[in-house]
Amino acid sequence: MIDALPPDPGATDPEPFAGPDHPMRTLTRSIALGEPWTTADAQRVTEVFDGLAAAWSETHVDPIKAAVVNDALERGRPPLDGRWIELGSGTGAGTRILAGRVREQVSVDLSPAMLAHAPDGLAPKVRADSSRLPFADNTADAILMINMLLFPREVDRVLRPDGAVVWVNTLGDQTPIHLPPADIARALPGDWGGVSSYAGTGLWAVLRRC
Repeated sequence: MIDALPPDPGATDPEPFAGPDHPMRTLTRSIALGEPWTTADAQRVTEVFDGLAAAWSETHVDPIKAAVVNDALERGRPPLDGRWIELGSGTGAGTRILAGRVREQVSVDLSPAMLAHAPDGLAPKVRADSSRLPFADNTADAILMINMLLFPREVDRVLRPDGAVVWVNTLGDQTPIHLPPADIARALPGDWGGVSSYAGTGLWAVLRRC
């Protein structure tokens, strides 16, 4: 069960951007539901985000987008004193927010250009496909995904039994890579619950195994 907390007082509706037929929305849902993630998918997504990296390093680090992540950390109460793995870390917006707030963090992205534009010195940067993560079982206390595809079995494998999944869509349901919290809970193996809310222009959910 996902408990909906009251929205943060500063929450606002995002501008219309990506509807249900957006290609990335379609891919997000199919991968979460267990459709195969192919080499062609990985190449296509890499090319798209390589092309966006330079612009994102200038436009995707701002207080409005940070507000939803900060709210998740504060009211979702994930384990800050632990090892965090951020999947789809991009140009480092989440990395900057976690720095100094969590005990340990690792930034993972498929796009080499995104990682090249991310800040140095805040966290180890790992280029990897999140459908096959280079981490041992039960090695993360929290997995952060900001506007990121969900690979349920890998998230379940890498996360410790008492760990937390922190899911963030910075444009709420207008985010191209979007899933409602209830769909995330259904996609993850086993029985999951948690809390969700709205802040900035986005939504967040912090989920744990029941």
